Amino acid sequence: MNRRELLVLAGGAMAPLALHAEQKTEPVIGLLNATSSAALAPYLEAFRLGLLETGYVEGKNVKFEYRYAEFRNERLPALAADLVGRHVDLILTSGGTSAARAAKDATQTIPVVFAAVGDAVGAGLVGSLARPGGNLTGFSVITGELMPKRFELMFELVPQAAVIGLLVNPKSPNTERMETDTREAARRKGVQLAVLEASSADDFERVFAGLSQTGAGGLVVAADPLFNARREDLVALAERQKIPATYEWREFVAAGGLISYGPSLADTYRQAGVYAGRILKGEKPADLPVQQPTTFELVVNLKTAKALGLTIPPSILARADEVIE
Repeated sequence: MNRRELLVLAGGAMAPLALHAEQKTEPVIGLLNATSSAALAPYLEAFRLGLLETGYVEGKNVKFEYRYAEFRNERLPALAADLVGRHVDLILTSGGTSAARAAKDATQTIPVVFAAVGDAVGAGLVGSLARPGGNLTGFSVITGELMPKRFELMFELVPQAAVIGLLVNPKSPNTERMETDTREAARRKGVQLAVLEASSADDFERVFAGLSQTGAGGLVVAADPLFNARREDLVALAERQKIPATYEWREFVAAGGLISYGPSLADTYRQAGVYAGRILKGEKPADLPVQQPTTFELVVNLKTAKALGLTIPPSILARADEVIE
């Protein structure tokens, strides 16, 4: 073999390597969730729809790395560090503020989009809503702040009740504020508030078993990722105890709950998908303002009301955005 033939062969062998080096690999999104895959599933579909709006499709031109804490927030820092170690291109956090905080502590360079946190500024996730700064942005849902409104809805439903229950998660960072706001709403109506605590799904049976002892004529379920993730269990227990209950998300009512009032969580995740796609295309989190919902939906389940022997007041039906029959 002469020198020219050797050079041709060498060049042919190097061509695939050069071509491979020029090919851009698919971006990877790390999903850091504080709850479980089952709880996230419907919202993950909404997130994918948002990504699709920007031209990204999982398995086609973007990959996902999934990390679930399974309701054990103490696992979140290690899971976040693992995603950072795998050099993902973006992290989506979900399941509450704890996941977003874990991602913030784990990286100052990888973009982070948080979905459905509470007070993003108060939690120290961003400097301000309009100018987040740093590598985090996302969506702050106004839901804990709506606790007095949910209490007032329950009072409209059961105006004769002298006691109304409030179910909270004592481990939630927002519980103290929600409890204080709801107590004030109860005081204005001259109603006693019976606070019930559940920090895991194992507590649900005990809490509902003791609910009748309080004499509560209704129940307000606080905004919490645990309660949302186990909404079918809570709805079933409320049905068994024949207790009217209000919830934060539409998904509770779709599962058979009586009434809900809050923003659309699914739409929040869709918008988070849009933000993620924009960042993957080159925009910076610091330039994307943290958004809050501007519309809230009141959803009523008439079938559940009938099973409870409850008549929904016309004042509520007139305001309802959706009525499930």
